[in-house]
Amino acid sequence: MHPAFSVIFFTTASGAGYGLLFLLCLLGAAGRFPSDPWFGVIAFGLAFGLVSAGLLSSTFHLGHPERAWRAFTQWRSSWLSREGIAAIVTYVPTGVFAAAAILLGRTEGIFAAVAIVGALSCAVTVYCTAKIYASLRAIPRWTSAWVVPGYLLLGLATGALLLTFLTHVFGAAQRSIDSLTFAAFAAAALVKTSYWRSMLATSGESTAASATGLGRPGLVRLLDAPHTESNYLLQEMGYRVARRHADRLRIIAGLLLFAVPLASTLGTTILGPGTTAVFVAGISVLSASIGVLIERWLFFAEARHTVTLYYGENTA
Repeated sequence: MHPAFSVIFFTTASGAGYGLLFLLCLLGAAGRFPSDPWFGVIAFGLAFGLVSAGLLSSTFHLGHPERAWRAFTQWRSSWLSREGIAAIVTYVPTGVFAAAAILLGRTEGIFAAVAIVGALSCAVTVYCTAKIYASLRAIPRWTSAWVVPGYLLLGLATGALLLTFLTHVFGAAQRSIDSLTFAAFAAAALVKTSYWRSMLATSGESTAASATGLGRPGLVRLLDAPHTESNYLLQEMGYRVARRHADRLRIIAGLLLFAVPLASTLGTTILGPGTTAVFVAGISVLSASIGVLIERWLFFAEARHTVTLYYGENTA
């Protein structure tokens, strides 16, 4: 698939934003929200900014962005529609809780209940985003059982990393948050490497034979291409990336997205509050931001749509 930057930015930015919102809500519900009102302003501002920027960028890939509102009407059958509705609904409980935490300094009682609803809404929205891709049977590599947990854990991990950085900046570091960040990245690394391993172990579930229902695999081949020049389908669905380049990018993504954050989170836990810990956490946020963009680029670039079988591909 053609890795459009608007979709890459959408899935990474909104994932981190919802992950941060999810943890802020749980932090408030647990009664451990920092008392500094400026922490709330910056943390919720960053979370809502990432979510909103990601959702807006997702419309840039549409042929007619002005018709995006019509997606909300297909909630019975479309995960894209469900995601849009969940995203809008999530603004309500998270916005109410943010206002209570910042303006009133209250996170207990009814506001704790609102925070829990907000956290669940964040998780549901990211789940719907993951299901948009996991439900596309025409792209076998996206139907992997590792896709949905990968989206959820990467959103949680990147959000937790932002929270770790912010708590150290405001002198409100909590060992439990650092430990959660480490555990989230460790789990995300396990799931992502499992996805990569399963993807590389299979050459492709669909073949020209299975697509046409004629003969056995290897006995059906394309005699003549349907087009003599490139077209929209080939540009969008038939994007190719060389195996050696993809392998190199996977190593880079693994180092930047998993190795550096794991090491830095362990370092900030050992260092405790202080300027050095803030610097280390900041480097980790930058590293993970680049790494998750590479990871998501590969997710789209290596996907093979079954329509390419009719243009000469052996498997998809």
